[in-house]
Amino acid sequence: MRMYDIIMKKRNGGELTEQEIQFFIEGYTKGEIPDYQVSALMMAIYFQKMTETETAALTMAMAHSGDMLDLSEIQGCKVDKHSTGGVGDKTSLALTPMVAACGIPVAKMSGRGLGHTGGTIDKLESFAGFNVALSREKFIENVNKIGIAIMGQTADLAPADKKLYALRDVTATVDNMSLIASSIMSKKLAAGADAIVLDVKTGSGAFMKTQEDAEALAQEMVKIGNHAGRKTIAVVSDMDQPLGFTVGNALEVKEAIDTLKGQGPADFTALCLELGSQMLVAGGAARDAVIAKTMLQQVIADGSALDKLAQFVGAQGGNPDWVYHTEQLPMAEHIVDVLAPVEGYVQKITCDEVGICSLMLGGGRETKESEIDLSVGLVLKKKVGDYVQKGDTLAQLHINDLSRQDAVTKRLLKAYIIGEAQPKSSQLIKCIIS
Repeated sequence: MRMYDIIMKKRNGGELTEQEIQFFIEGYTKGEIPDYQVSALMMAIYFQKMTETETAALTMAMAHSGDMLDLSEIQGCKVDKHSTGGVGDKTSLALTPMVAACGIPVAKMSGRGLGHTGGTIDKLESFAGFNVALSREKFIENVNKIGIAIMGQTADLAPADKKLYALRDVTATVDNMSLIASSIMSKKLAAGADAIVLDVKTGSGAFMKTQEDAEALAQEMVKIGNHAGRKTIAVVSDMDQPLGFTVGNALEVKEAIDTLKGQGPADFTALCLELGSQMLVAGGAARDAVIAKTMLQQVIADGSALDKLAQFVGAQGGNPDWVYHTEQLPMAEHIVDVLAPVEGYVQKITCDEVGICSLMLGGGRETKESEIDLSVGLVLKKKVGDYVQKGDTLAQLHINDLSRQDAVTKRLLKAYIIGEAQPKSSQLIKCIIS
């Protein structure tokens, strides 16, 4: 088998066999096939696209390119959750203890943030001493003991995807539905869960800007998961404005804790209940989503979800008291109000611009080597549909370096579109695909 023939076949619109896909993934992972040939194949796939069969084969080949995590020692049905990312998306911080408190074990691998999208691992490190470098044995022990553990992604998990994504990133071949779906699902399948719930974002702060594209990606990933024998459900949700009110690591942790106390923002709470209900149904803890939501509301009301978060933080080296005393979390030196320049309705908030404002304050990474300031970020005081008077506070900057204030303020004001007409309310949950 020759890589040249595989490239030419796909360039001419042919369908690659499972053996051909396996050949190029194995060869590329081992360093036997050069970047320039794989770049040519990625460009051919970008233009000619892949069939469902090809996409499934590519996903499985990447999943099996490294370690396949064996979670069979964990009691019960393991349900994983993945979000395609967004601004203010702190869902895992509140959702996982809610689900664990309902009896579904959560054994999750999460990543760090790059760019304006924050990573779950970074946010959890707002708890001083929190450790994500768990051994497999400790990871499994924690899940069996308290029902939840989150660790960083290992280098041996789907290594083909890491190589392939880095190459696609510099060859303008990221934006292809099959390649995106196989990249996400290869890691999820390798991580060993029995069932997978996907939160696919759509809107200005999401990778998929249109609902049509988000639904197409969701359908592709659900097919891959079901093809691999994992019960897979996708929830397509709105990311046309930041989720909740906070953007920034420690600020988002506090908002997640407020949500576990029953005091969270309406949109964020609703999303956690929807995703959580799907996880409970997929894991067999509830017959339907209505019963599941009642269970989740109960563990919030009785405090057991909050206690579960504290147990989880303590088990991984953080101080569990900080869950109950959030004033101990990192706090910025200054809080600066950003005022509305005109009167009217907030018609739109350009979501990714808000994320970039957090990045400019120091709350995100521009490169993998960038240091994150866990204390900085933004708290939105007005969201889409709110009426504001001139001089009202639109948002507050939590900032340490005041030399950044003017640039961030100007950018944030451009992100807010204020006008006379009241906008139509946006639907948070667009659809559910199973």
